[in-house]
Amino acid sequence: MPSLADAIDALLPQTQCMQCGYAGCRPYAEAIAAGEADLNRCPPGGPRTIAALAALLERPERALDPAVGTHQPFRIALIDEEHCIGCTLCIQACPVDAIVGANQLMHTVLEGDCTGCERCVAPCPVDCITMVPADRAWGSEDARHARTRYQARNTRLLRRHDESAGPAARTLSNKPALAAPAGDEAKHARIAQALAQARARRS
Repeated sequence: MPSLADAIDALLPQTQCMQCGYAGCRPYAEAIAAGEADLNRCPPGGPRTIAALAALLERPERALDPAVGTHQPFRIALIDEEHCIGCTLCIQACPVDAIVGANQLMHTVLEGDCTGCERCVAPCPVDCITMVPADRAWGSEDARHARTRYQARNTRLLRRHDESAGPAARTLSNKPALAAPAGDEAKHARIAQALAQARARRS
């Protein structure tokens, strides 16, 4: 039987933006169910989600808490591919694997998978990611799709963590650290140069 947290989570937009102050939609739902969080802390959901939560919980509606941000039309991330240096930081930050690319190669956003969470913007060292209007509203089907991708990503990362913590990895971790190969210094120098060039172009 679905729990109260399940019912609350089903009403949240599943953007995983963390603007509510929790590490995703599910933790926020659990906090609401436990009486530890108010129902007006979801900027992506805005008044519509607040109204749905208020009806479910039989509480009065409240205006969105301004401390967590403002409700805006659905936007998606756009990478300025000319200035992208391929650092992969945005890929690591995306909670739904909506950014593809490889180290030192151009990255791009899969528009149909982007939740507009903005979590990729801050890590970008060359400020080449902006949020642009999606020209459509975020709907319940989008939320279901985002939840599926979010859960798949978490499962993959957990599996990778379990593998890295296996017997072979633990054995290697007990060995003395080796000096970093000389190639690493050259790699860091190339990245630093690319950053400097990108900043120069943008200024």
